[in-house]
Amino acid sequence: MYVLEEVVGEVVLTVVACLAVAGLALAIVRGWESSPLITGGVGGALLVFLVYGGWELLRPTRPGRRGRLAGVAAATFAGAALFVAYAWSCPCS
Repeated sequence: MYVLEEVVGEVVLTVVACLAVAGLALAIVRGWESSPLITGGVGGALLVFLVYGGWELLRPTRPGRRGRLAGVAAATFAGAALFVAYAWSCPCS
């Protein structure tokens, strides 16, 4: 029974990742057709935000409290890393 639940869960996660990849690709294509400048700017800003999140997540710890922006950026980076891990196994990519 547990094996069946794991297989179904894995299939659901793979389908969600494939749909997300397809939706992201569609959004990029539609955005590029509409306005390449805005699409590139938003993509660049998102990339900078993800790099900042990766830096905040992987840098050596300092005493003190992490700011909210750093926490959100680190969580976004972790979510994006999980998304890429599942999307990598997607046969549609």
